[in-house]
Amino acid sequence: MKKTGMALLMGVITAVSLTGCASKATDSTTAAQTETTKAVETTAAKAAQGGGNLVIYSPNSEGLMNATIPLFEEKYGVNVEVIQAGTGELVKRIQSEKNDPYGDILFGGSWSLAYDNKSLWEPYVSANNDNVIDAYKNTCGFITGNVLDGSVLIVNTDLLGDIQINGYKDLLNPELKGKIATADPANSSSAFAQLTNMLLAMGGYEDEAAWKYVDELFGNIEGKICESSSAVYKGVADGEYVVGLSYEDPCAQLVRDGAPVKIVYPQEGTVYLPASATIIKGAKNMDNAKLFLDFILSDEVQNIWGSTLTNRPVIKNAETSDFMKPISDIKVLEEDIPYVSGNKQKIVDRYTEIFTDLQSK
Repeated sequence: MKKTGMALLMGVITAVSLTGCASKATDSTTAAQTETTKAVETTAAKAAQGGGNLVIYSPNSEGLMNATIPLFEEKYGVNVEVIQAGTGELVKRIQSEKNDPYGDILFGGSWSLAYDNKSLWEPYVSANNDNVIDAYKNTCGFITGNVLDGSVLIVNTDLLGDIQINGYKDLLNPELKGKIATADPANSSSAFAQLTNMLLAMGGYEDEAAWKYVDELFGNIEGKICESSSAVYKGVADGEYVVGLSYEDPCAQLVRDGAPVKIVYPQEGTVYLPASATIIKGAKNMDNAKLFLDFILSDEVQNIWGSTLTNRPVIKNAETSDFMKPISDIKVLEEDIPYVSGNKQKIVDRYTEIFTDLQSK
């Protein structure tokens, strides 16, 4: 695996409802699915012969890449070049290269950012799409969701005492005043995902009762905003806070590593957002690009991710580690991605107004 380094930039995480990609298949989607079906045997034949190249742009973690790329290279004899950077930087690069693409695949990043840049991607629906959990299937014809990450609460078990924390409502407990960690939804993608998750869970994005909850919650947070998303889960693990608004992957790592924390999946519901994988339009290594998307949705790869990493698989009945709660035991909410994407600034502005008003009191 050849790697090219680039400065890491912040990726974008937003909430997702794949039904928003296309509730009805478009003509291009249908054509892509037909093309996929016809191309399966051809792609498999080329894969059996082995060889060729593949250039992957990715914001993904070293752990996920190291569990995936060498296995693909070994299995299919493909020489893979990996260029890693933040999702936003990679999308800008793809835009600048659209007349002569260097990369073949963008592996990782938020589903919504891929959806908002649909002109950059080649239509393709994996032959393994039917194995994906229904809510995260590729219904738009060009985005392959491959791992899931959900908004969770992380709780310090040494500090919790007799306080009950089972969901969002419990965070209004006066005993937690000033002891709740969160990043800024206006600047942190994971904190924004938490904001839209709680709005959906508490009534809806435009529901006044849901926004009243946000007001009450940030009143209990008492203006203590962490500088980054990592400061949230680290602050809870280090005993600075009792509970934090975070996301599953790093929290599961802390549980796995024996930190004095536990994960609480809000009883009101958790939104899971799938990381995207897309083929760059005009990719020079098209067959290998399609093969790679089939590969990351295979039972083999999804089970490796689920059993050895803290990334949650996207296919049905995939293996998961003992420290990962089965998704079947979690109340999962589906976010309306077109609404959230189109109204992000509106949501951020209303949150900012609430937070500013609270500081002036």
